[in-house]
Amino acid sequence: MAALAALPVQAQSGAQDTIKVGVIAPFSGPFADYGKQMQGGIKAWMASHGDTVAGRKIEVIYKDTTGPSPDIAKRLAQELVVRDKVDFLAGFGLTPEALAVAPLAQQAKKPMIVMNAATSVITTKSDYIARVSMTLPQVSAPMGDWAMKNKIGKVVTLVADYGPGIDAEKAFSERLQKNGGKVVEAIRVPLRNPEFAPFIQRIKDAKPDAVFVFVPAGEQSIAFMKGYRERGLQDAGIRVIATGDLTDDHVLPIMGDATLGVITTFHYSAAHKSPANDAFLKSFAAANPGGGRPNFMAVAAYDGMNAIYQVSQKLGGRIDGDKAMAVLKGLKLDSPRGPLTIDPATRDVVQTVYVRKVENVGGQPYNVEFDQFANQKDPGK
Repeated sequence: MAALAALPVQAQSGAQDTIKVGVIAPFSGPFADYGKQMQGGIKAWMASHGDTVAGRKIEVIYKDTTGPSPDIAKRLAQELVVRDKVDFLAGFGLTPEALAVAPLAQQAKKPMIVMNAATSVITTKSDYIARVSMTLPQVSAPMGDWAMKNKIGKVVTLVADYGPGIDAEKAFSERLQKNGGKVVEAIRVPLRNPEFAPFIQRIKDAKPDAVFVFVPAGEQSIAFMKGYRERGLQDAGIRVIATGDLTDDHVLPIMGDATLGVITTFHYSAAHKSPANDAFLKSFAAANPGGGRPNFMAVAAYDGMNAIYQVSQKLGGRIDGDKAMAVLKGLKLDSPRGPLTIDPATRDVVQTVYVRKVENVGGQPYNVEFDQFANQKDPGK
């Protein structure tokens, strides 16, 4: 940090012929798919929109945290600012890493584009953060409304024991209880390598109408649904309601029929019907051969690059932190998920949250949207 503080402001800006974007995310380890999906979305955007803005080349520098590793994320961010002289910091698949970098973005006055990390508090930790993904309260609270309207009033919650999970638990529980429902048990599981079997047995013993779930997308969502099926919760009539992380588009084909009927609230589905999503899916497939189905992280990275391009264009290729944030506040994007706006007051995204059901479409499971909550903000902001 001392080395960063000693840098003159001009020396921190990128070379005049390039605009440098430093992407910090896990590209290896248990959350490697987070980084790969973001990289896939970035490649899709650049493949269809070129790699030059305002006469300057866009250069993306990827840094692997092996995540969740806040100390590594902080060190990599400092290297990107001091040595690589990036104009933007971006990525951030996991909350602990985003929180670790926030003070550095503040000190260096570097725009920091959060492409996934979803704990509510993140944007309050630096004036230079804008989030294009979601917050967990934003997608969890609507499920509390939907559940009660559909006679799901007795619920067990199961969430990963870190910022996003706690946010999801709180937002869903408060909304469900406000509507007259009851949380009969609140279960928190370790972020790293949880063993779900004893927790799933507790859910079965509690005999709720449903279990509300938030676990990180990928390996954990697969493991939970496997346990749910094997331990007979479905046969016991206990439904699964969740944020869309549980039925992540990228791993949904692997999870197969075990997910059919799961109801989630979320901001993106690969099955979303719009010209913008059709274009995104086509571009992602072309730019990422063998990359599988893109998910919400790929879309947020795609939208994040859209925001970076718009800022760069409006500033004529000369990136200044304060001017960049002025452009980002209130910025509107025509996203593959639908229209979204960066709230000028909170620098968080305002967007539609969809209610989806996993259905078989053409022999493959998809999150099929059947209801929506428009213009959703983080309910705590």
